[in-house]
Amino acid sequence: MKIDIITIFPRLFEPFLSESVLGKAVSRNLVAISVTDLRRFAEDKHNTTDDTPYGGGGGMVMLPAPVVKAVESLKGAGSPRVILTTPQGKLFNQKLAREFADEEQLIIICGRYRGVDERVRQLVVTDCISIGDYVLGGGEVPAMVITEAVVRLIPGVVGNEDCVRADSFASGLLEYPNYTRPEEFMGLSVPKVLLSGNHAEVERWRKRESLLRTRALRPDLFAQVELTKEDRKLLET
Repeated sequence: MKIDIITIFPRLFEPFLSESVLGKAVSRNLVAISVTDLRRFAEDKHNTTDDTPYGGGGGMVMLPAPVVKAVESLKGAGSPRVILTTPQGKLFNQKLAREFADEEQLIIICGRYRGVDERVRQLVVTDCISIGDYVLGGGEVPAMVITEAVVRLIPGVVGNEDCVRADSFASGLLEYPNYTRPEEFMGLSVPKVLLSGNHAEVERWRKRESLLRTRALRPDLFAQVELTKEDRKLLET
């Protein structure tokens, strides 16, 4: 898989792409990630990538020509998904992450300032994506969020793939509580079932806790879960 990120602040990505899971994935050639400086595609000697909006008002708008030229220069042989990070986009979630992970190439455009000229969306963008209902200074952090969520789903990136399958949202539920040593800490003990060695009971406990936690903390997610007979029994106990 190949991920291309277009930004006016390429240095922001240097530590992000060289450390932890992403750094290992890149070094093992499980994914190719490149960051393109949008200013390379500016059309004047000042490397301008934005201008004042037609119709007046505050803020600046990113010029269409540099962005479109950058996208076209990065397209491979296939038809890549071209993602624009914008508060107006579809809310990013685990389902979208899995969908993007099946693509051969993603191109992520980091929005900035007041936004990107609308013609960029019309000409080259396939997906407008938001990571939440709040405003950031630009699309670099959303691009990092999308990249990490997608890359960790690529086979071989996470050493223990059972961890990926058990993650929050992987099954539509929040993850169950986790514990490690010591068995007792500041008066709080690890649930006895986790010390029992009974794997079937451990799995039942974990499923019940996931259901309870999702119902309590994210009722919006819980409303979308198709409960089985076993799930209903667990919630009644």
